[in-house]
Amino acid sequence: MPPPTIVVFDLGKVLLDFDYSIAGRRVAAQTQLSDSEVQKFLDQSPLLYRFETGLMTQQQFFEEVQRQTSFRGSFEEFGGFFADIFSEIPPMIELHAALRRKGIPTYIFSNTNALAMVHVRHNFPFFANFDGYILSYEVKAMKPDAKIYAALEEMTGRHGAEILYLDDRPENVEAGAARGWQVILHTDPTQTRTAIERLGLLAGAGAPNANLLQ
Repeated sequence: MPPPTIVVFDLGKVLLDFDYSIAGRRVAAQTQLSDSEVQKFLDQSPLLYRFETGLMTQQQFFEEVQRQTSFRGSFEEFGGFFADIFSEIPPMIELHAALRRKGIPTYIFSNTNALAMVHVRHNFPFFANFDGYILSYEVKAMKPDAKIYAALEEMTGRHGAEILYLDDRPENVEAGAARGWQVILHTDPTQTRTAIERLGLLAGAGAPNANLLQ
């Protein structure tokens, strides 16, 4: 199989780590709920799904959170609390930079929301260095829904094995593999880099146990 011609990155837990307990703690300080109750509400409720599939605006999301938690702060305060949960994963940022230095087109492919994207674009300069962005709240579909995968193929003009896709969630990479994409189930930066080297996109010798699904 020839090497892929583009590399597609999931964002959360691949390029950026995130921790909803940070948001839970900060939001809870202005409610009558516990940190864990607010974290569960923000991270696991159907409300977040609706927000990340573009079914709610930022203001509507805030007003619903405010209604259900009695949050006392402003929209601006909530936006900062909710979105400031990310930190870079340095070896993966460098891996992306190495691919860019080789002239390989790269794309972001993420289940996310508008509040998070405002924060990420403002605080993480590497995020500007991609050829395109497929974001669930803009497409109005979340991985592993086929609609968002088709949107990426349409944006890039690539299909099947031309695409290399990195994600930390098995159901998401399986959906890519079902479309003929080359995929890496990301669990560790070293293993992911080794798998990419085995495909000939970067210099280096691969290890036989690299977590590459084709």
